[in-house]
Amino acid sequence: SKGLVLDMFNTFIEPLEAEFAMTSNHRIGRFADVSKSQEYTDRIEAINFSLAHDDGQSAKNLASADVILVGVSRSGKTPTSLYLAMQHGIKAANYPLIPEDFDRGQIPSSLAPFKKKCFGLTIEPGRLSQIRNERRPGSKYASADNCQFEVKAAEAMMRREGIAWLSSTHKSIEEIATTILRDLRPDRLMY
Repeated sequence: SKGLVLDMFNTFIEPLEAEFAMTSNHRIGRFADVSKSQEYTDRIEAINFSLAHDDGQSAKNLASADVILVGVSRSGKTPTSLYLAMQHGIKAANYPLIPEDFDRGQIPSSLAPFKKKCFGLTIEPGRLSQIRNERRPGSKYASADNCQFEVKAAEAMMRREGIAWLSSTHKSIEEIATTILRDLRPDRLMY
């Protein structure tokens, strides 16, 4: 055929090899076996852990968690947990703080031994009410008064328990994850 072919890569390979004093590997498909790498295996394990420990579903193996996110429902715990697992290979559990926890005034007993791994997420009550009204319109759960109560109670509990926390209201998941990793410095920071 008479089409023009421009090889954008080969133009730069020789100068780069000279600059780095290295010979490039021209083998095709080098990343096709990514599923056999330890990094891939670690990330899949972290994702499975995060899914199994989403929304307080299981308190089993919390000792294996690198991070345990706590906060009111709809404050961003699940997407942050999954982001930490997928991007960093971090085993992140998450637990919703509920009215019974506020009545007791302390974190659940299943989390107490792992308090150093806990990080709290909070959110502005108005935004929380907006999000919850999308899910359950007109409910007590989504009411401005209830959201105000839950957020204040959760923040007071985290303060009392000495759990670091931040507001997810105006932050991206990436920003939240960066803060969590910086503050908690999990032993298993992978990638």
